[in-house]
Amino acid sequence: MGKQISITAIVGSYRKGGIIDRAVDEILDAAREAGAETTKISLVEKHIEFCVNCRSCTQREGTERGQCLLLDDMRTILEQLERSDAIVLASPMNFGTVTALMKRFIERLICMAYWPWGKAYPILRNKRKTKRAVLVASAAAPALLGRWFTRMVGLMKTAAGLLGARTAGVLFIGLAANQRDQPLTAKTIRKARRLGRKLAETRDA
Repeated sequence: MGKQISITAIVGSYRKGGIIDRAVDEILDAAREAGAETTKISLVEKHIEFCVNCRSCTQREGTERGQCLLLDDMRTILEQLERSDAIVLASPMNFGTVTALMKRFIERLICMAYWPWGKAYPILRNKRKTKRAVLVASAAAPALLGRWFTRMVGLMKTAAGLLGARTAGVLFIGLAANQRDQPLTAKTIRKARRLGRKLAETRDA
């Protein structure tokens, strides 16, 4: 018998109720209707310090996440993600990439790597990708240009991988700045809900 899927969404938008926020809500609503348990975390509401590159969290070898010395909400967020079967990473585009909110979160994921002093590059602590991820992005540019001619989606894929997830789908919303409080198109809503149902697919317990 399949287990109930737990999904956590990390939203890097500055605006509540904006295109990204509403797209994530559609994904999570569809997932809940399919039987999943969902949590949405808005980074704008959380206290997350900037990574100071001390690399204390990367020095101890092993598969367990390294412990950051900074005292903020990041530890609780990571614990929630570790308990989840699937994740959603969502951000609008600012200056050709994710928002500073999302970038700050991603930089703190260095704790998922082992990188002792003297080694030229970090090594992923756990290379198993047992979770699934959906990436959500929006841009003023057409979706094709935004998705394939910037590093935005690639950066979020890297973040998903650090969190132990393989990317199961991407929702890139183009031409998202044509008007204030722009509505989601019917096509975008259909794709968002399809991705939500995909994340909610149960696996054997």
